[in-house]
Amino acid sequence: MTAVLVAQFINGLVTNPGWEWDVFAQFFSAPVTLKAVWLTLQLTFYGTVLGFALGIVLAFMRLSASPFLRTVAYGYIWTFRSIPLIVQLLFWFNLAYLYKELQFGIPFGPGFFTFDTMNLVGAVSAAVLGLALHQAAYAAEIVRGGVLAVGGEQLEAAAALGIPKFRQLRRIVLPQAMRSILPNAANEIISLFKGTSIVSVMAIGELFYQVQVVYGRSGRVVPLLMVATAWYILLTTALSVIQYYVERHYSKGPCDERTQRCHGRDPLRTQELRLPRSAARYRSVGAARRGDGHPRPSGSGKSTLLRTINHLEKVDQGWISVDGTLVGYRRDGNKLYELREREVLRQRTKIGFVFQNFNLFPHLTVVENIIEAPVSALRRPRKEAVEAAEKLLARVGLADKATAYPAQLSGGQQQRVAIARALALEPKLLLFDEPTSALDPELVGEVLDVIKDLAHGGTTMIVVTHEIGFAREVADTVVFMDEGRIVEQGPPADVLDHPTQERTRAFLSKVL
Repeated sequence: MTAVLVAQFINGLVTNPGWEWDVFAQFFSAPVTLKAVWLTLQLTFYGTVLGFALGIVLAFMRLSASPFLRTVAYGYIWTFRSIPLIVQLLFWFNLAYLYKELQFGIPFGPGFFTFDTMNLVGAVSAAVLGLALHQAAYAAEIVRGGVLAVGGEQLEAAAALGIPKFRQLRRIVLPQAMRSILPNAANEIISLFKGTSIVSVMAIGELFYQVQVVYGRSGRVVPLLMVATAWYILLTTALSVIQYYVERHYSKGPCDERTQRCHGRDPLRTQELRLPRSAARYRSVGAARRGDGHPRPSGSGKSTLLRTINHLEKVDQGWISVDGTLVGYRRDGNKLYELREREVLRQRTKIGFVFQNFNLFPHLTVVENIIEAPVSALRRPRKEAVEAAEKLLARVGLADKATAYPAQLSGGQQQRVAIARALALEPKLLLFDEPTSALDPELVGEVLDVIKDLAHGGTTMIVVTHEIGFAREVADTVVFMDEGRIVEQGPPADVLDHPTQERTRAFLSKVL
């Protein structure tokens, strides 16, 4: 039935003499039409490039921590989205009538030089300027929305690996943001392409204006409107094809997975501190040669504790040092001064962090996930980093997964990749935040085996876990915490088999 209706519609188009297909064919590829199409494409190209370039700047101004930058960006976006495009175009086209000359100098003070505006902005320049400035307001919100769509855990993973800020933006944030940006951006570009017809009010010879001129002279309205329609459909289709391939490029490794950071191999020492979100005071223990296990109930401050060790969260009081080096601060006499972000990132390369939900970068392959931090943070040659990554993958039993994407791996495999990624930095200390809690029960063993191998190899670790049997086997020291406080600590045999505190006994009675 549908095919019959479509055939009937096509037959009506082809056989109806009112469409004047001979006139359509005459003007479809006429030089005057092709010239107008070329000008339309130029207006679209310049409006898009300049608009999105300014839009990206405005987007990051809106995301800035500076109230001034946010206010300026919001004011621009509000203004240019509120004023109709045709008004903006006519403003720039008639700039010379509004301001006969412009002067540069000190506001409300003397001017340095003056120039005439009569020939400053021509018709085409006014069109490009109006289209670009108008487009920038919408592009800014599209880009901002795309950046906000990237999960915060991705930024945390990049920060914990010590990846420099600009590299985080270029390699981690924008490639993932493009998945959200591209569909909306493509719609805006197509709308801009068709919207160039509005510049006909300034007598610019783009496609729609040229068609109007021709049918105004010949009186052949319908076939010439079909010429414009056909070109708009043809070029919109071409843009849609380009959009498809660009989206396909950025859709590599589609996922809803999460990632992590990792490890180390040397003692940790910390001083007294107050954990954020807790009124409790805590004193750390010296990490033993194999590792410390931290079994404890949910909500006891376990993740916060680990995040303060590598300065993902700041301590309210006291300080933390790893291998004798203060983390996040420098001491000058009796005062502590917070380090710059760049210096903190450098310190984090020595403190590995494996997250509960992996936090792998979904758009990068397994080997790219592992080499990203060594190449960007430690400046290692790419070839050397790849060779080291392949050895680490073999060590965790994933030598055949180097070119796979995280979404193609099981949870246990993703966690092992996260461990390898952290080990690639050769850190002094390795932090695990409940490394098995997000895994299916049958996958827990493969991750615990890797951690046991690290412990037996002398890697210094702090592991937050509910796996009591694992803590008993691997840990040199077990620390039990509750409400941000250390309740009990000591060798596994003492704390787990003969606890001295009632809170410890109550917890163990429920899990053993």
